[in-house]
Amino acid sequence: MKYSEIIFSCKGGEGWHQDVLIHDLGGMGFDTFEPRSNGFAAYIASDQLDLQALESLLIQQPVDFEVTYQVHEILPQNWNEVWESNFEPIVVADQCYVRASFHPPKPEYPYEIIIDPKMAFGTGHHQTTSLIMCYLLTDAFEGKVVLDMGCGTGILAILASKLGASQVWAIDNDPVCIASVEENKMRNDVAHVVTKCGSVDLVVNQRFDVILANINRNILLDQLREYARSLEAGGVLYMSGFYAGSDLEALTNAGIPHGLVYENHKELDGWVAARFIKKL
Repeated sequence: MKYSEIIFSCKGGEGWHQDVLIHDLGGMGFDTFEPRSNGFAAYIASDQLDLQALESLLIQQPVDFEVTYQVHEILPQNWNEVWESNFEPIVVADQCYVRASFHPPKPEYPYEIIIDPKMAFGTGHHQTTSLIMCYLLTDAFEGKVVLDMGCGTGILAILASKLGASQVWAIDNDPVCIASVEENKMRNDVAHVVTKCGSVDLVVNQRFDVILANINRNILLDQLREYARSLEAGGVLYMSGFYAGSDLEALTNAGIPHGLVYENHKELDGWVAARFIKKL
């Protein structure tokens, strides 16, 4: 199968504009994303690339968010080289080693996660993912029921399971993500991760001790009420995918009417992950 590489250059706009664009591209068939200094690269099977639909999507972007792109064809025999060369193992908080199946294991770390790098934004390399992973590695998960909302490759769900969670729901509205989680569950031998394809309506009448939501500001604000309804009293909500300053302030204020109390946050390169507690 032939693949196309599209290099997107982004200027202006808010930080979450790029995240929303990536989400929309996923709905068009793009299945791999690689961060770049001034944007990102996206990959799609060439026979699924619809340039007219892509142009229509870009026209819909905010006026202050300028996006240009270049298309490159990748020969079939070079595809594995592309994603393998763009995926390097990482270590999170000196405790968790994240690698692909073609990297050697490192048993000196307490936790190891093997992730197929089809979707590079779910491999721990992005600041938001690593920030939440740092939080998880300091929390107690033994016997807890966890929701990973917008799970991507399932890396957070897998880590929660390895940390002792009794059950983890991994939800994403992209079937490609759900298929990726199913593959990664097998690679990591985690039996307590349940995948569900859909949105926040799937959690109605469900109860969780911990909710993980690494998405973007607008979707988080839209779904915050349901997170609060599904979270046990005293439960913890970790959110990321937004920036310091007005984004954090907006989410903090929006959580108050629903009994979600801001506790603290971590910051890396302007990105933020925050910890909220559901009031008793």
